[in-house]
Amino acid sequence: MEVGSRLHSATRLYSGFMLKIILPLLLSWVALAMGCAPGGSGTVPAWPSSHDIPEDEASDSMARMGSTWTNRHEWVDRRARIVDHVLEQFMLDPFPRREPIEAVIHSRIDLDGYSVSNVLFESFPGFFVSGNLYEPLDWVDPRPIVLCPHGHRRRSGDNPEGRMQHDYQYLCATLARMGAIVFTWDMVGWGENGQMDHRDVHAGPIQLWNTIRAIDFVTGLPDSDPGRIGCTGSSGGGTQTFLATMIDQRITCSAPVVMVSANWFGGCPCESGLPIHQGDGFITNNVEFAACAAPRPQLLVSVGGDWTSDTPDVEFPYLCRVYGVMGQGDAVENVHLADQGHDFGPNKRAAVYSFLARRLGLDRSRAMITHMDFDESPVRILHRDQLLAITPGHPLPEDALEGTEEVVARWKSLPRPIPPRPTSPPGT
Repeated sequence: MEVGSRLHSATRLYSGFMLKIILPLLLSWVALAMGCAPGGSGTVPAWPSSHDIPEDEASDSMARMGSTWTNRHEWVDRRARIVDHVLEQFMLDPFPRREPIEAVIHSRIDLDGYSVSNVLFESFPGFFVSGNLYEPLDWVDPRPIVLCPHGHRRRSGDNPEGRMQHDYQYLCATLARMGAIVFTWDMVGWGENGQMDHRDVHAGPIQLWNTIRAIDFVTGLPDSDPGRIGCTGSSGGGTQTFLATMIDQRITCSAPVVMVSANWFGGCPCESGLPIHQGDGFITNNVEFAACAAPRPQLLVSVGGDWTSDTPDVEFPYLCRVYGVMGQGDAVENVHLADQGHDFGPNKRAAVYSFLARRLGLDRSRAMITHMDFDESPVRILHRDQLLAITPGHPLPEDALEGTEEVVARWKSLPRPIPPRPTSPPGT
């Protein structure tokens, strides 16, 4: 990790006294002055439709949200309200019926310490997920799982888009060399997924459902360890990371990269097209979505060159407070790279490798030059054509849905007989 980065943990920054007594009182006084009492009474402002919030207003909003709870019980109640609201807006309460996963896995390539295969499976009837499966070679014990949803990176020259971009190939391959089963897949309307338009408000819920189904797929693989599941993604992949972690308790640790912000919710309808951040007399934001992961371990990677520039001073303290009342102050971390920009570059990947190695029991020695430096040189960057899940020999089935209208109509008509998994944090 380069000079200039900062690693924070909750207990290093905030004593138990600040977490449990002084900070909640200060937040409550600020909120009362704004006309929003701790119980949630008073006028609750609405977010602008752009979801691009001035920084001073974003800081004020954090104080208002923080005033609604002062202890573990009150936070758990607020968390339940947040989760219920997102599930309702995303038509995931109850969940659609889960059909058995029958994945097509093909074109495996064995490389230096890992393999790459191309994967296609049906997420719900007529809609398909295309992705790549990275697995360690010569590994005996049950292997932890890492999910890697991607963001809105487009193709540039010989660097492919989305899940196939070079940063993600380095990420997935290195994690596999360290002993993880890694799966990365296309956002809807991105990469190989041409069944619907990406910039549709229903892309968000379908993407979240695809993540849940991706967990179903990977946990069904031989030698996978369903008790150790990590999730990490950058930008829009960071959004998918904290939303999935909030909803699916099977994810045991998470690392959203360059995304958690009080003043920016994402500029795509797949992130903020539906009113998941506000309801009747109720506002929340991506910071609280990330906080819903508590007490499960979480790393925020932030930078000075985008909307996460204030993370050490604004967003991270809020998460510290949540993790503190949940009794796991050491479980949340922040690596801030003040001179870095918005991507999933080498220093950000190094922070994620270190975090996931500790939290999932990965073998760091298989991917390190020294005790501090990770070595990605054994990773072979594959051409886009080598990573395609949909090929002439493995086409989409004839009953695959075509077009946004068909996909959305099918999504809305799915049988929803199964309540979602318990959304309360462990031990509550």
